[in-house]
Amino acid sequence: MDRKRAIKQLNKIKNLAKEIRLAADSWEEDWKTLIAILLSARTRDKVTIPVAENLFNKYGSLEKLATANYHDVKRIINSVNYSNVKARKVIGCAKMLLSLYNGRVPNDFNKLVELPGIGRKSANVFLAEKGYDRIGVDTHVAQISRKLGWTKHKNPALIERDLERLFPRKMWREINWILVRFGQSYTNKREKNLLLEKINQIKD
Repeated sequence: MDRKRAIKQLNKIKNLAKEIRLAADSWEEDWKTLIAILLSARTRDKVTIPVAENLFNKYGSLEKLATANYHDVKRIINSVNYSNVKARKVIGCAKMLLSLYNGRVPNDFNKLVELPGIGRKSANVFLAEKGYDRIGVDTHVAQISRKLGWTKHKNPALIERDLERLFPRKMWREINWILVRFGQSYTNKREKNLLLEKINQIKD
């Protein structure tokens, strides 16, 4: 895949994507951004955002969240997938942020992935939101990247590596943002595939 062609394709996708708030967007504190990203795993952002808002209205500080009752948290986040597991992860993540980092979220990939509920994709999405050059590979990123021939892999770490090689570093943190918005803008599979077929015809 030629870099110039891939950049043209990504820019076209960006123009087609609708302005949709994602789970990582617009939180005033880093810990809220991280917890919202944790909650968004395998859950639509339009479901995650109001759930996260309700959670933060109930527990307005990291200290309150760290001492929250598991069943209360599970009840509040019940609309997200795997709420029983995520409730424990949310409380555990809050506790670890307080005990290890004085309530501050580290801007370090290796430290982030040690937190409960934070894997490779979530850590990269958080860092990209903070302005670091990282690529969060979720389902949308993986599917679209394979469809356009940017990668042949299914393993997120290998997809991430291929995208880093293909796109200039200054574009990395936009990739998840663009592809997820596009994926959520066109929920009809046929419509999305037709658009991607047209985008795939873009030449250098």
